[in-house]
Amino acid sequence: MAYRPIQQGLAERLMCLHDEMKRDFDGVNRIAVAIYEQKTDILRSFVHSSESDNPFDHTVARLADLKSLAELARTGARRVINDLTDHVSSAPAHRRRLTGAGYLSSYTVPIFHKGVFYGFVFFNSFRKGYFTGPVVRGLKAIAEVVSLQTIMELDAIRMIQAAVKTVRQISRVRDEETGTHLERMSRYTRLIALRLAPRKGMSDEWVEFLFQFSPLHDVGKIAVPDQILFKPGRLTTEEFEIMKSHVGRGNEIVQVMAETFRLTQAPYLRVLRNVVAHHHEAVDGSGYPAGLAGDEVSLEGRIVAVADVFDALTSTRPYKKPWSVEDALGFLTEQSGKKFDPEAVEVLKQSRSAIADIQRQFAEAPLD
Repeated sequence: MAYRPIQQGLAERLMCLHDEMKRDFDGVNRIAVAIYEQKTDILRSFVHSSESDNPFDHTVARLADLKSLAELARTGARRVINDLTDHVSSAPAHRRRLTGAGYLSSYTVPIFHKGVFYGFVFFNSFRKGYFTGPVVRGLKAIAEVVSLQTIMELDAIRMIQAAVKTVRQISRVRDEETGTHLERMSRYTRLIALRLAPRKGMSDEWVEFLFQFSPLHDVGKIAVPDQILFKPGRLTTEEFEIMKSHVGRGNEIVQVMAETFRLTQAPYLRVLRNVVAHHHEAVDGSGYPAGLAGDEVSLEGRIVAVADVFDALTSTRPYKKPWSVEDALGFLTEQSGKKFDPEAVEVLKQSRSAIADIQRQFAEAPLD
């Protein structure tokens, strides 16, 4: 088989582009991308290439709270600020964070594709007055390249999600994983990942991939027979062995999708593989299918396991009433260091306000 190198991630490609453009634009000291989620009006940091500290690692904000950026998203206009220190004491917090990292001017470009707003590309300089007319005109093509690569990266992820959703609908799978369950558990996943990423040396790009792929954790359940999947009572030993096989089938489905969409060498495919393969493993080695323990279980798998179980416990099911948040957190605490990653559990315990926001925004509908 011919050797095919692993594709560079968007963050690596952005750093390479930044290096290449220094000959013509030596005053561009930072390029960053923030992406937008329409459902929640959330703008979050994604990738960057910075010559100083990045002031917006693991940052999440509501676009509505960022008045000037919200106006750019509404109009599609581009913005130049050639003196970020002007009235800095009364400037928005994000501007103060930029100046604190040494950036003195900025150029902001909204990302649109077919009328859909995806986010922003930011260029920053250590120099005041750097973004003159000729510089801005020269950066137009670079902004378009960064925008296109961002769109392609996000669309590839969404294509995989759409493929899984289609398969589930065709196979008429209607298990306990309702739409609102997947919305909530993916946001609990992101909540935990954002807090753990700085400790673990993980990037915003990784956080985004984990958020996007976490709803696909149980894709292999499409291969579980209905009489087992929908059984209201406790499964027999033989039935549970069949249920456990959904992890292996999920791995097979991921491989088929990767080959079909020619993503086998994509750097973020590892995140999806770990989500599917490890979400039923336990840190004490008592999980399945491989009985992995401790750090043998991927960080992705450990985070998704906590997010998934927490939402399952606090959700209504045909066979049970929802647990309270406190009772669910109590169970996770009891199993911390046994079934569940202690750091991931601790993040949830410290995030009651965020949990309430997620539950309010993605409440279960009567038909769920």
